[in-house]
Amino acid sequence: MDFGLVAQTNAPARDVIELAKRAEDAGFTHFWTFDSVVLWQEPFVIYSQILSSTSHIKVGPMVTNPITRDWTVTASLFATLNEMFGPRTICGIGRGDSALRVTGGTPASLATLSSCMTVIKDLVEGRETLVNDRPVKIPWVDEGQLDVWMAAYGPKALELAGRKADGLILQLADPFVVRWAIERAHEALRASRRSTEEYRVCVAAPAYVGDDLAHQRDQVRWFGGMVGNHVADIVERYGAESNLVPPALTDYIKGRKGYDYSHHGKAGNPDAEFVPDEIIDRFCVLGPVEQHRARLGELGELGVDQFALYLMHDNPEGTIEAYRRHIIGTI
Repeated sequence: MDFGLVAQTNAPARDVIELAKRAEDAGFTHFWTFDSVVLWQEPFVIYSQILSSTSHIKVGPMVTNPITRDWTVTASLFATLNEMFGPRTICGIGRGDSALRVTGGTPASLATLSSCMTVIKDLVEGRETLVNDRPVKIPWVDEGQLDVWMAAYGPKALELAGRKADGLILQLADPFVVRWAIERAHEALRASRRSTEEYRVCVAAPAYVGDDLAHQRDQVRWFGGMVGNHVADIVERYGAESNLVPPALTDYIKGRKGYDYSHHGKAGNPDAEFVPDEIIDRFCVLGPVEQHRARLGELGELGVDQFALYLMHDNPEGTIEAYRRHIIGTI
């Protein structure tokens, strides 16, 4: 199993660059960042410095979206970084949440997301594609490379991720929900006559190594609130009692009252108080090293290729060190 680290591009940017260097030294293969440029600094500027300061770790957004940047701009950003540093970028993309909602926008439709993924991948890999019904090709790209992994929760999004993307990003670590989601994506893969062998699945969730479980839960309760934003969209689309989505994913948001993005992705987020301990234990990876190894082993058996750690809590360095010493290279 590969391991990634997910960071927010908080100022000063030099700290984000140093964190990426420590991640590479610890054996992480991917360094992902949030992409909400009102809330945090512009990630693609920082990627350039990370890539120049490291040798092999891959960088990319978890996740970008089709709305905040023109698709050709996004493609050119990836292509430029790859020309400078080799194929060391990866595109995580979804309908959009914080980057859009913090400025009063709404997530993109799946149809828009589908078209966006095609345009970005084609342009970065040197192919001609249609932009506004006009054929477009980046003239200085001959043979590029870019994997596009799509973040998804609901049935239709999972179908698109399986049919169109190179990989699936699931932002929770509940084995029951992960199994259900992978099955939906693989069904679409097979229906499209694509191979599951080259398809990748990334599970991203908070990880905290230690013995004080109550403290750990309080530190990562924010994650249940963040996931709740996406689950609320699913409930609105399919209904709270829909048999298309497992209750394990939807039941817990009944106590959700609202969400202030000024607390997004932060320990102590007051808008996550509705999230019960059971959901935290299911969605996150907590406890001593042995519990991490057991959960990650279970996820690996389900077909998860990468676990990406959110470290928005009060002991990121301790968790990185524990993964370096006891987990990376052993799962």
